[in-house]
Amino acid sequence: MTAAQEQDLQLQRRLQQDSILLAGKTIYINPFLYWRRFDSNTDRWLREPGQLPEEQIAVNRSRFYPELDWTLLNDSDREIKDGAVEMFLKSLELIGTFHPELSSGHLLEVERKMAITKKTSFERWVEKSYRRRAKQETWERRRFVRDRFWRSWGEWLALEATHHALAPAVALLVITGVGGWWLGSSNSSCPTLLPPPEQTGVR
Repeated sequence: MTAAQEQDLQLQRRLQQDSILLAGKTIYINPFLYWRRFDSNTDRWLREPGQLPEEQIAVNRSRFYPELDWTLLNDSDREIKDGAVEMFLKSLELIGTFHPELSSGHLLEVERKMAITKKTSFERWVEKSYRRRAKQETWERRRFVRDRFWRSWGEWLALEATHHALAPAVALLVITGVGGWWLGSSNSSCPTLLPPPEQTGVR
């Protein structure tokens, strides 16, 4: 098998996982395959966790994770799986919007296949999203602290009391600099004293 044939085979397998055939029509169950039909708001709504109410996510936990005891999960795992539940709900809403001809039975088949094939990928996507968000929040927090530091310095330097307090120090620095320059110039202008030449003679 050539490299091109192997690549085509992998693509076909991936499309089989990302789609389902219903009534002779291929329905994509990977929500990101509809991205050409998204506007910017829909794209942000899909990609960013936390867009759906917590109550809606909690009610649907057992719908997509019937095997889990949620009370045994730690906070991190619960957050990721809640994000995956949110992705399931968003994906089903998008599929229903883009395929209004699907019946409730068809949507149930879509949901079943999605729960089998997309659970792990949704969890990975949510985990990456939270990492990106954490990095962004850290960067923004550092920028805020840095901006506040320089703004505080600027406001302090603009105060009249600061000007009065700094004036003697600036004057002292100027005097010290001028004095050092004058002493250096004086030393360089003084003649160098040489010892008298040694006298030699023959006795």
